[in-house]
Amino acid sequence: MTNSEIIERLFSLRDEKYADFTSGLIPTLPREKFIGVRTPALRSLAKEIYRSGDYRAFLSALPHRYYEEDNLHGFIICQMKDADECIAELRRFIPFTDNWATNDCTRPPVLKKHPEKTFSLASEYLKSKDTYTLRYGIGLLLSYFLDENFEERQLRLVSKIKSDEYYVNMMIAWYFATALAKQYESALPYIEKSILAPWVHNKTIQKATESYRVSEERKKHIKKLKIKSR
Repeated sequence: MTNSEIIERLFSLRDEKYADFTSGLIPTLPREKFIGVRTPALRSLAKEIYRSGDYRAFLSALPHRYYEEDNLHGFIICQMKDADECIAELRRFIPFTDNWATNDCTRPPVLKKHPEKTFSLASEYLKSKDTYTLRYGIGLLLSYFLDENFEERQLRLVSKIKSDEYYVNMMIAWYFATALAKQYESALPYIEKSILAPWVHNKTIQKATESYRVSEERKKHIKKLKIKSR
């Protein structure tokens, strides 16, 4: 399928009201970037394109014009079964991501099977100065390293990130809130000792206390640790 054919397919799935809705969720992008294609349709098209084997020209056509092209790109990468191919394509694609949604939906399942390679990629991205590349690195640790591949050093790495970017700080908060749900004993000292920036600290507490995965007893303790504004 050629790039022009892919664009035609995307516009054939267009829903203007949905484009308006999506645009409202992503205020950092202009309205004209949105076609209005729902996620299930994008995932289905990504499977079709990947299975055809004719996807490399589209993946090479960076940067894309439309938000849905970016999401389709990410979903095609998510179809990949070879970890090295997947990581190579992520390295090419992630620096072009320009919004939180595309960034967060690109979570290839194959990475879970290769923790060493995935951690190496995450560590590389944690050093980035680019907002969404850095966010993606934190997201990798959140998605793949808070269960059986968890190590306390990962918390330390994320806690050392200092940023003025809202979308980076929000991901740090999500990471620590999830860590409080999954690795409570290891994550709690970072809150008790107020290691995180105040905004991130309080947002972490908010997200953790909203989570059904954190017990009521733990929520009561966490709430007491909120930093009061002066």
